[in-house]
Formats: sequence, structure tokens, C-alpha cells
Amino acid sequence: MHGVFASWRAARLYLLAWLMLGVLLAAMLAAGGAGFGASLAFALPLALVYAYATGFSAYYVCRAWPLGQRHPLAVCAGVGLPALCAAALWCALGAAWHGVLEALAPQARAVALGAPLLASMFGLGVILYGLSAAVNYLMLETEQVRRLETHTLEMRLAAQDAELRLLRAQIDPHFLFNSLNSISALTSLDPPGARAMTLRLADFFRHSLGLQAGRMVTLDAELALVRHFLAIEQVRFGARLHVEEAVDADALRCLLPPLLLQPLVENAVKHGIGRMLGPGLVRIAARRAGSILRIRIENDVDADGVDAGAGLGLGLDNVRRRLAAAYGHEAAAHRSNQDGLFCVELALPAREQPGET
Repeated sequence: MHGVFASWRAARLYLLAWLMLGVLLAAMLAAGGAGFGASLAFALPLALVYAYATGFSAYYVCRAWPLGQRHPLAVCAGVGLPALCAAALWCALGAAWHGVLEALAPQARAVALGAPLLASMFGLGVILYGLSAAVNYLMLETEQVRRLETHTLEMRLAAQDAELRLLRAQIDPHFLFNSLNSISALTSLDPPGARAMTLRLADFFRHSLGLQAGRMVTLDAELALVRHFLAIEQVRFGARLHVEEAVDADALRCLLPPLLLQPLVENAVKHGIGRMLGPGLVRIAARRAGSILRIRIENDVDADGVDAGAGLGLGLDNVRRRLAAAYGHEAAAHRSNQDGLFCVELALPAREQPGET
């Protein structure tokens, strides 16, 4: 099935419109002196037959003469010629059907089928064919827009998946090597600690590999992954790394893209704590302010004035791109470096899973 007959709902609405048109034509013929029953018997079958004929014919004509790909005059000619032929055939069918009705009911006040009525039928047939073609053009354009939207969504999901894979590729190698070196050192000094770190490392990669690009995760799940990462890094840095969390309970249910906070926390450790000679603090705060989820990641920086954000440009740009792809202008990311404290603050819509309150 094609065009207006592609679905039962569209077909029913289309035929209902033609049925009403047939009743209207019958009323007009009855007003001219014919009996209403005879007028109805004449007009309704012709309207339904022409509805099917124009529905299928106009669809294939519109497919053969697509808008935007042919010259407008060529489109008019391509639609106009079938319209003239269809109207002529409709008049011929009307004359034949009129003869059948007169033979079946000679006593009825039949419709007076003369040249004026046939001329009116012909003109009406051309107009109705043109309207049917316009409906089919509209449906074809709507279908094309829907296909483009579907293709755009597929491309967007593919881009998000590639971006997530790139994030994993950036996170995994050096983090894995450093963790394995720490585990190797602990095997002789602290075997239970080496075993615990191995389990944390396995949990981290199990969670990260299970993430899907097109699926949002809760802040609670994202923080669980960040905690695995920080627990492993605390084994490497020891007393030099301190971690604090200040997360409101109602913020934990909010959704965000997966691995959004991971590169920010990793850079806080690598470019902040990793460059300090003494101990440093990484603080993660989140709160829900109405319809906005605000996340703040802070870390101490070296007092000599080195910009802890110098190595953060790529990671923060990546986070901004992912926020823009997911939320458009509804989300933002800002950084600051002041008084020995480097900070990245995210603001994004506070959305939850359907059904949650």
C-alpha cells in the first residue's frame, strides 16, 4: 500500500472525505430537480471509484515528478496531463453509470446528464485530481523529512558512540599502565593492598565498558565510577590525595551523559594533585536547583601559580561538546583558577527517569 493508503487510518480519513464530497454532489444534483435517492446512487459510487483511482494514480505521478528535482513547468505538465485523462475517464464512467441506473430504475427522477453536467464533472475531476496530488506531495515531503530526522538521529547516536569510545581510549591506556605499576609495587610490600587495588581496577573497567553512548546514566552511577577511579588513584598518591563529596540526595537521580565527569576528575588528579609536592584535595559537589543540576569539581593547585587548567583544554572542550549535543543551549561548563583552587562547574537540565519523582 502506498500514499494515502499506506495506513488504515489515513485511508479511512481519505475515503471519509470523498464520501462527504459524494453526499455534497448528490445534494447539489437533487437541488437541480433530480430525486435525492437517484442523485445519491449516481454520485456516491462515482466519488468512491474516483477516490481510489486518484489516490493510486496521483501517488505514482508525484513519485515520478518530485518537487525540487524537476522544473515547476515540467511538474505541472506531469501532473496536469494525468489529471485531464482521469477527469475524461471519470466523465465516461459517469455516462455509463447513468445509463445503468436508468435501465434499472426507469421510473425514478434520474439525474439529467447533459453537456453542462459533464463539463462540470470534467472540471471538478481535474480539480480533485490536483488536490489529491497536493496531498500526496505533502505526504512524500513529510516522509522525506521523517527519514532525514531518523538519519540525523542515527548519525548523532553513532557520533556519541564514537566519542564515548574515544574517551575510553584516552582514559584506559595511561591509567591502566599506572595502576598496573602500582599493583606491581604493592605485590611485595602490601599483597592485600595489591589484591584490593586489582579488584577496584576490575570494577572500574567493568562499569566503564558497560556504558552505552545513547543512554543516559544517573549521577549516582556516574559518581560510583568516579569513586572507583579515585580509590585506585589514592593507592598511587597515598596521603597526598584527599577526596570530599558534597552531593545532595535529590541530585543523585538526575541523568547525564556517561563518562561526563570522569575526564574532569582525572584531570583534577593529574594536573592538580599530581603537580603538587604536598597533599591536595579533590572536592565533588552537586545540587539540584529547581530544574537545573549544578555540579562542581574543585582541586587544589600548586601555590607557585602554575595553571592547573593548562592540560585541561581538550577534556573540557570535549565535555562542552557533549553537553551541547545532549542539551543544546540549556547546558554550560565554566572553569576558574583563583586563590590556589581550580574549579570546573557544570550546569545542565535536571532530568530523571520517567516515573521517578
